[in-house]
Amino acid sequence: MLRFLYLNAYACLIAGAGILTLGAPFYRIRWWIFIIQAIAAIKLFTVAGKLFSTWEEKKRKIEILIQRNRDGFRPDTFGVFMQAPCGRLMVRQALKDLGMPGEYKGLLKLRKPLRERLRMNCMPVKTVIYIHKDMG
Repeated sequence: MLRFLYLNAYACLIAGAGILTLGAPFYRIRWWIFIIQAIAAIKLFTVAGKLFSTWEEKKRKIEILIQRNRDGFRPDTFGVFMQAPCGRLMVRQALKDLGMPGEYKGLLKLRKPLRERLRMNCMPVKTVIYIHKDMG
C-alpha cells in the first residue's frame, strides 16, 4: 500500500488539486465561474485517473530495472526514466530494492534541462520497433 502511494504521489496531488478546485466557493462571485471550476476539476481527475491506471506498468518497469541492474549497476538503463517526475520515483524505488539508494544522486546528471524536456514532450514522437532474431 505504501509503495502504491509513493509511486502514485503525483496522481494523488493532482486528484487533491481537483478536490480543492471543486471546494473553492467561487460560485458565490459569479455562477458561470462554477462551470470553469467543474471543467478544470474534470480535467484534473482525468489526468489523475490516467496516472493511477499505470500502476501495473510501473511495477513491470521497476522489475525490468531491477533485472538489468542486479548483476552490476548500469546507469544508462535509468536515463529514460529520469525525464519525468513519476519516472524518477520509479528509479528511486528500483534503487531501494537493489540496495543502492546512494546511486540516485549520480543519476540526476542524466536529467535533461527543463526547457529541453518541455520541448521534447510537446513534439510528436516517432516510434520505431526493431525485431532481433536470435543468433544460433
